[in-house]
Amino acid sequence: MSPQPSEPPVAVTPRAPLARILGLGFGVAVIFGGTVGVGILRLPGMIAGQLGNFWLIMLLWVIGALYALLGAISLSELGTAMPQAGGFYIYSRRAFGPAAGFAVGWADWLNNCAVVAFGAVAVAEYLCALAPPLAGFERLIAAALIASFCLLHLAGLRLGSRIQQVTSSVTAVTFLVLAAACLLHPAVASGLQHGLRGNTPMEMLVPLVAALRAIVVTYDGWYEAIYFTEEDTDAARHLPRAMIGGVLLVLGLYLLMNIAFLHVLSIPQLAASKLAAADAARIVFPAWGSQFVTVLSILTLLSLINAVLLGAPRILLAIGRDGLFAQSAARVDRGGTPVVAMVLSAAMSVLMILSGKFDDIIAVAAILIAAMYSANYIAVFVLRVREPAMPRPFRAWGFPVTTGLVLIGSLLFLVAAVHDDPLSALRALVLLAVALPAYAWMRWRQRRNFEV
Repeated sequence: MSPQPSEPPVAVTPRAPLARILGLGFGVAVIFGGTVGVGILRLPGMIAGQLGNFWLIMLLWVIGALYALLGAISLSELGTAMPQAGGFYIYSRRAFGPAAGFAVGWADWLNNCAVVAFGAVAVAEYLCALAPPLAGFERLIAAALIASFCLLHLAGLRLGSRIQQVTSSVTAVTFLVLAAACLLHPAVASGLQHGLRGNTPMEMLVPLVAALRAIVVTYDGWYEAIYFTEEDTDAARHLPRAMIGGVLLVLGLYLLMNIAFLHVLSIPQLAASKLAAADAARIVFPAWGSQFVTVLSILTLLSLINAVLLGAPRILLAIGRDGLFAQSAARVDRGGTPVVAMVLSAAMSVLMILSGKFDDIIAVAAILIAAMYSANYIAVFVLRVREPAMPRPFRAWGFPVTTGLVLIGSLLFLVAAVHDDPLSALRALVLLAVALPAYAWMRWRQRRNFEV
């Protein structure tokens, strides 16, 4: 049975030939690069302060990974059933119709551009810390960095994929060097393990929820491989392995880093640390610990920027294919790069940096990503009911329980995010509302061109 949207289907333009050259190694690298950021360098201190117990700390990092793993299992079903560039846009369009798909795609593209902008600004700040004379030029450095990555990607997908594998590998090795140095250093006493603060169950639940929400954010990016299924040589086999294996790899790294930090820092010391990795590095590398962590932070962010700037144009390309954006966005050059979509994605990221409203943009993006999670888990249920005969090379393990659990978790995170920041939620709603007249105009233009 074919999907039954509530409006006439979108007239699809001929599909641009994306290069089918990616494999499992790239899938794991892009998930690792899109997930591991500076959060793991900063967050352990806050988590130790909230929880105060070694085993409870480890448990929450595992629970956060379980949430991401359930999401990976569910999205692997959608990604292998619809192996097309565009990710969330493709799945929402199929499940809810082109208007909802456009809104999700629009939100997803803006979110990706915001992540690129965030990463570039952070790299610029770290570079200025290493070279103080650069201070004051952070925005210019960030814009130049994005432009540089854009130019590299215009050289072709093969180069972009190799950069991703190299940056992810170098980042992983550097993390392992820090972890090994910590574990080989004489251990410190663990200190008081007081457990959760508070006298009542509710008072104890507050820090637990706060810590879990922060941990879940550090796993965001586990889905990055969905944007490249059309370019994968065997998406049906590679996507589930990359998604599930990528989450497990990140979990292993996160647990290792927490164990390493707690080997050289007591829990009270870790709880008092604003940058746990720097404090640990200063102990094991006394002469240059701060510089080591700054370089590590830059490496993680460069890998993140490369991964997300590769994915963002694929969203715009998919929307352009359906005639809901300038058709030039769907053009792909001989190297497999959607050139116009790439340039527009880089330009939007730079515009966000220069807007002066960067913090507001990031806050809105956090609301949007929680909403997109929820919409696409609902899409798994909708398509199972409406299109039971759809070929599904990979079916979500434990459905409907697994998908139901991760959907409930996503909805709870969305409600909490709206409750904590209603102004950003309102801005996100306005942003989605703006997408509707834009969609209506694009459909009108499409019909007019068709009639002519």
